[in-house]
Amino acid sequence: MLPVSAVQAVLPTTGASGTASIAPSTDGTGFGSALAGAIDNLQGLQSTANQLAVSAVTGDLTDIHKATIAATRAQVTLEVVAAVRNKGVEAFNEIMRMQA
Repeated sequence: MLPVSAVQAVLPTTGASGTASIAPSTDGTGFGSALAGAIDNLQGLQSTANQLAVSAVTGDLTDIHKATIAATRAQVTLEVVAAVRNKGVEAFNEIMRMQA
């Protein structure tokens, strides 16, 4: 199951009315900032997974499930970020192929 925190950096937030609070951007900065936020989130998840893996190997971790869950979250988040990036590159390439 995809962790909610992995998608939150990519999806716009909703306001009290339930509608998206981020205005549509035509210059591409919204997508760039969302992707940058997702990458920052990914780096944090990978760091946590690495710390828990080291703790598990040294015997300091009492619950191995925490390390397993953290590693899986980092892996799934990486897959989501890579898929979004790939779709963005595909869209860019398709736009560049269009004739004026």
